[in-house]
Amino acid sequence: MTTQDNTQDILNQIAWDKLGGLIPVVAQDYQSKAVLMLAFMDKEALELSLKSGFAHYFSRSKRRIWKKGEESGHTQKIHAFLLDCDRDSLLIQVEQKGVACHTGKKSCFFSAIDLQKSTLESTLNPEIDTSKVYSVIDTLYHTLQERKTADPETSYTAQLYCKGANTIAKKIVEEAAELGFAIKDKEVHEIIYESADLIYHVLVGLSYRDISPDLIKQEIKRRFGLSGIVEKNSRKS
Repeated sequence: MTTQDNTQDILNQIAWDKLGGLIPVVAQDYQSKAVLMLAFMDKEALELSLKSGFAHYFSRSKRRIWKKGEESGHTQKIHAFLLDCDRDSLLIQVEQKGVACHTGKKSCFFSAIDLQKSTLESTLNPEIDTSKVYSVIDTLYHTLQERKTADPETSYTAQLYCKGANTIAKKIVEEAAELGFAIKDKEVHEIIYESADLIYHVLVGLSYRDISPDLIKQEIKRRFGLSGIVEKNSRKS
């Protein structure tokens, strides 16, 4: 960990303006030297990393700082910080607890490109079942993101993406109406079933626009303790 004065000196060495406020960071296993992941830090995330000795990143999708492993427990204890010659990228050598990738694989770099066949092949098997460490919403959202490159002939989600925003929006409206009728009819099983359908199609819509569910969670948290009437009036103003 660094002192306050040393931290500021280090932060001032980085070309933040040229980087648009975010420096790319490569995380490398300090023992095997395997590359684990690529992420970004803003000035505050780097400061937290320097002071705590654990990797903190700025998520561009969640639009907030997050400590690696804050949800899964798969933290990265930093052994070394290495700044490149142009002072616009960073390499950190870390002690990875658990795995680095949300898929359950040790490294995020597991898809090898076959130059002759122009295909992708997975080179690593999952080490853990991530459904046990991430929420079902986050797991589903990541799955939906992966379906963007799936075959529409075999994937319903890929079909929705191919048909575009109008079809996705129409499905959300249809599922919301079906849930409303189920609530009106007091059909508990149907309420649960239609709620699941609606949540799935809402997440497809969010994924289509690359909006992380974490942003929805942040908005809900913002409204805690705020009167619904006051909140709605604030939108009008």
